[in-house]
Amino acid sequence: MKIYLSCFLVLLTTISALGQSDEIKRSYLSPKRIVWQSDDSDRVLKNTDLLLKPGIHQADLYGGGYSEFIGNDSLQASVILDFGKEIQGGIQLVTAGFPGNTPIKVRLRFGESVSETMSEVGQDGATNDHAIRDFELLLPWMGKMEAGSSGFRFVRIDLLDTNRNLYLKEVSAISELRDIPYLGSFECDDERLNQIWQTGAYTVHLNMQEYLWDGIKRDRLVWVGDMHPEVMTINSVFGYNEVVPKSLDYIRSVTPASSWMNGISSYSMWWILIQKDWYMANGDIDYLNDQKTYLTELLSKLCSMVDKDGQEHLDGTRFLDWPSSGDNIAVDAGYQSLLLMTLEAGAYLLDELKEHEIAALCNKTAKRMESAKVPVTESKQGVSLLSLAGLKDIDEAADIITKDHAKNFSTFYGYYMLEALAKADRYKAAMSIVNDYWGAMLDLGATTFWEDFNIDWMEKAGRIDELPQEGTVDVHRKYGDYCYKGLRHSFCHGWASGPTAWLSQHVLGVSILEPGCRKVKIDPHLGDLKWVKGSFPTPLGAIKIEHKRLANGKVETKVEAPKGIKVVYK
Repeated sequence: MKIYLSCFLVLLTTISALGQSDEIKRSYLSPKRIVWQSDDSDRVLKNTDLLLKPGIHQADLYGGGYSEFIGNDSLQASVILDFGKEIQGGIQLVTAGFPGNTPIKVRLRFGESVSETMSEVGQDGATNDHAIRDFELLLPWMGKMEAGSSGFRFVRIDLLDTNRNLYLKEVSAISELRDIPYLGSFECDDERLNQIWQTGAYTVHLNMQEYLWDGIKRDRLVWVGDMHPEVMTINSVFGYNEVVPKSLDYIRSVTPASSWMNGISSYSMWWILIQKDWYMANGDIDYLNDQKTYLTELLSKLCSMVDKDGQEHLDGTRFLDWPSSGDNIAVDAGYQSLLLMTLEAGAYLLDELKEHEIAALCNKTAKRMESAKVPVTESKQGVSLLSLAGLKDIDEAADIITKDHAKNFSTFYGYYMLEALAKADRYKAAMSIVNDYWGAMLDLGATTFWEDFNIDWMEKAGRIDELPQEGTVDVHRKYGDYCYKGLRHSFCHGWASGPTAWLSQHVLGVSILEPGCRKVKIDPHLGDLKWVKGSFPTPLGAIKIEHKRLANGKVETKVEAPKGIKVVYK
């Protein structure tokens, strides 16, 4: 784990040194190891270890220093390479001269797990949806070829021509990543929590492409509800970034206020909630003013869908997250809660915009909703939102959320479960669940967090960075549900990054009290930690924070805040 952390800090230092441009930069990564090859006897493969050497991205006339793939009718020359971490991008192959002097055919298979590189499209969920990750390619004689745009860590190369030999000089992954520094940070005496914070940050960073995507292999789309945990992570790690308003404006531009964003009624509510959190972090009143017309139309529509008894009647697709799908009572409870929080957030924003009439309507409707009958549910998703909306006793909600520990958590709504536990002062329980639930993905070899995860999957689970072994479960191939069955399952999903934002807010202890971070509260909750330190980005610069538990049990706090920021303490 310490080696992982060291490598990750080197990556962050490299990124930070590049400057603060939002430009998406290309960089080349060499393979870290050969996971598997079809032959170890030199019959069809020779000198494959040379593929691990850093390349210069240039073909030449040199007669040696290359790997040889030998065409054979009975045994295919195949290699699986591991680039060490999840990557968004493609691959570059540099060839030497080979007999025939004409292009030679290979097959490439990208995978977020080793198992995925061993699959056929259509088999156990393997797909080319959104990104082509399994394809044939002609490589030039003594030249260079770049191909692919997907999320992957592993690449399998198969020589398809059986009567030809391929001399491969170099293989490099092409990483495409926004050139931005990590302005926020988190470090404590629990290395596993450090790794979880960093992994959540990196997961979102990979998804900050032209727009803020949900996943880099599959769901390379702007799903606005899924964006909320991502935006909270961006606020905690990167500060302002153009990808957020660009994505919010895009989904607004393609969705009339009379419709629902992404066809899902809760996602239009999430758009408003994101606008509130984005405004609090950045304080850009001009940007908020650009949303005025849409905000007023959408909030007026939402108010009209609440009856005289305060019950919501939203139509469209009714969705919280995948694991709660099919539980209509949980969804109803979540919708009542979400709409109440949305109207309160909308009223605040409209008051900031001097649209007091619609703001008053939102407040009046929200007040009516507070006394409405609330569905009774044992769903962790449903009770989390009920608690956050003030519609359920916070301790009763926390008891349901902590029942069976990390069972029935979800990668998306796990963030709101953690928020509800914080509201009930169950910080130790929340940190333990973060360690066990998100940490379990790391134990299986993950370098980014997944679209979905169930703690029960750990039983006899094999690692995703190894070939499936007899007696273990191939987690990627076997599990998954709904639209992400088997190998279609995304192993880099931004909505799973919630612990990063949560640790910054509740353990490092930073809460924004006024727009633009003009006023922040520092209120740390260390649980069993001895110390924690880090930074939090603001429009005026990063706040630097240190907390240390003293021998008497009290916590000593040191804060350095930029001029213009008022810091208050609990």
